[in-house]
Amino acid sequence: MKKIIVWFRKDLRVHDNPALWEAVLQGTVLPLYIWSEEEEFEYKDSAASKCWLHHSLHSLKQRLAEHGLNLTVRSGRSFEVLTEFISETEADAVFFNSRYEPSIAYRDNEIAKRLTQQGFDIRSYNSHLLFPSEFILNQKAEPYKVFTSFWKRVQQEVVNPPLPIPLDMVGSDTKYRSLHIDELKLVPSGNWTTKLNGHMMPGEQNGINQWLAFSTFEPERYVKDRDIPFALGTSLLSPYFASGDLSVKAVWHAAKTLSEASDEPLVHESLLAFMRQLVWREFAYHQLIHFPKIDQLPLRNRFMSFPWRTSTEDFNRWKKGLTGYPLVDAGMRELWETGTIHNRVRMVVASFLVKHLLISWKDGHDWFKETLVDLDIAVNAMGWQWVTGSGIDSAPYFRIFNPIIQSEKFDSKGDYIRKWIPELQALPNKHIHRPWEAPIEILEQADIQLGSTYPLPMVEHSFARNRALEAYATIKNI
Repeated sequence: MKKIIVWFRKDLRVHDNPALWEAVLQGTVLPLYIWSEEEEFEYKDSAASKCWLHHSLHSLKQRLAEHGLNLTVRSGRSFEVLTEFISETEADAVFFNSRYEPSIAYRDNEIAKRLTQQGFDIRSYNSHLLFPSEFILNQKAEPYKVFTSFWKRVQQEVVNPPLPIPLDMVGSDTKYRSLHIDELKLVPSGNWTTKLNGHMMPGEQNGINQWLAFSTFEPERYVKDRDIPFALGTSLLSPYFASGDLSVKAVWHAAKTLSEASDEPLVHESLLAFMRQLVWREFAYHQLIHFPKIDQLPLRNRFMSFPWRTSTEDFNRWKKGLTGYPLVDAGMRELWETGTIHNRVRMVVASFLVKHLLISWKDGHDWFKETLVDLDIAVNAMGWQWVTGSGIDSAPYFRIFNPIIQSEKFDSKGDYIRKWIPELQALPNKHIHRPWEAPIEILEQADIQLGSTYPLPMVEHSFARNRALEAYATIKNI
């Protein structure tokens, strides 16, 4: 019987896993996970997502054990570990699901070439995306540069149905040398990561449960509440997609089926809006594949000359949620506390850093990279370039979110602000969005001393807006 190594990576699940499915059909399955920190260039500084990975690996190990398979865990350079494991197991083949981060894709191609030359059967599959990596091109056979066109095209295509969990998995009776997952030291010691653990529920079954909770409890709420940070109107699925705990194709088809089965127009509208967000994620990978330096350099060359400010003090105030703008501060504190941040607020805090403070998008990108449990290199890079205006399909340079108006519109009663900024809890709704305008007696009643218990705004909005427009004007004609 053919012995097949299934090399797990960002596909930490047994449902809709093409590499696992094909291996089960063809022979004995030898599950392997390799942690190679020196090769994980795009993720090596992501402390939060490594915490998630730690728990997802425990979940995968358990899921495989339920089907009679032992997960072997190793660390080191991937080619060397694979070669060693092939020798130990006398394996005939290595099956894996593709990754698209530039350095990883290059590494995988090199490994596949070398192992193929040695006579091994090496196969890769699309698991992380709705479509194969270079499938969606425009009529000129070029990558799409406008999301609306990409979205229209995708709606004309068929997403392959997800694969079920394979039955009758056959593994080896031999237990090979394996590290304990804790030995990978993915979770840094310290209070911060301990705190993050209290907010995380990683793993395949938790991902499935989260989808079921989102899709069965008033799915029409998505279109009404997804921009309201306190309403819990979003799906909360992003960390499961990022880690591969949950299949995006499985969720796409489940959403499509649910929409087709409903007679409620608002359910259709909500699920279509949700599926559009799945395609937004796809568009991010579309850009990463065709513009592999998107996480390092602006896609619009003129932004290479943008007059960014350098201010460690201002950057630290933004990171710590001490800007003096309550919605911005609430978002940054949510991020530090939980490893995630509401999508609407994510745009507001990013805009504030880039346009109010004129601090480079790359600094914000790197902070998110470190602190997001749902870190996805493609989505993170595209999001920051979108807000900045430096991406191929970006927000107009003159769109500068007013953090006060955003706060009043999407957190009108201040529920989100009160949750994350306890020092403002006693302020009435009228003043919670702009505490610096509150009368002295109101501040005293709320036990607030501006500049002491809560900061004054670090920059005045109209001044910051004009300064940003002047800065953008310097590169407009480059």
